Amino acid sequence: MLTKRIIACLDVRDGRVVKGVQFVDIIDAGDPAALAARHAREGADEIVLLDITATYEGRQTLLDTVRRTARELFVPFAVGGGIRSARDAEQVFEAGADKVSVNSAALSDPTLIDTIGRSFGAQAVVVAIDARRDPQAPDPVRDAQVFVQGGRKSAGRRVVEWAREAEARGAGEILLTSMDNDGTRAGFDCELTAAVSESVGIPVIASGGAGTVAHFTDVFARGRADAALAASIFHFGVSSARSLKEELAQAGVSVRLPC
Repeated sequence: MLTKRIIACLDVRDGRVVKGVQFVDIIDAGDPAALAARHAREGADEIVLLDITATYEGRQTLLDTVRRTARELFVPFAVGGGIRSARDAEQVFEAGADKVSVNSAALSDPTLIDTIGRSFGAQAVVVAIDARRDPQAPDPVRDAQVFVQGGRKSAGRRVVEWAREAEARGAGEILLTSMDNDGTRAGFDCELTAAVSESVGIPVIASGGAGTVAHFTDVFARGRADAALAASIFHFGVSSARSLKEELAQAGVSVRLPC
């Protein structure tokens, strides 16, 4: 049985970790370096830092925030937001990241995935997909749409077809966020996650909706996710990665338990 990963996400705006519901109603959650260190100590397998306004504001990732956070970590560290070129990716790696996550820029220029993959290896390239179901479509799941610019604009692409192209271009992982479920703590979108997982051969990270242990067991089983990402339940003390993993292990999910 493959070990499932638990990933803690830091959505960063103006150098602070924030969290919202369905990409709005944003509230402050704390300092990224301090939160990253805490989540790692408590057993998170990886940390993802997303500079959520970099693309919308047309600027580069806040490298100082990346450096401060990387200095606190001993687990893999991925960074996304504002990465529009291989040089941008290189600077993020130099600041201490192990992986980069690309979203809007990759949709504008899909060759960015190829370029970063050739330069740094597929294992270093995560393609993030912000997804929203299309309730008017004949198949709301298979016809789910990709959104860009922090969920502000439709990209005019279907989620499944874009995930397939990202894999073909050399992405090492897909980070799939359900905009419909994000921040609700009502559960992951298992149907959409499964649709993507079944369509690609690379790991899929489920994001959006984590609230209980049952939500994680569900997305690992029905959603066929390789990893699951959470933010608010960790930031606001609903659970820790350690306690979550202990409960998952009791439920029969293969996880790496912290020492």
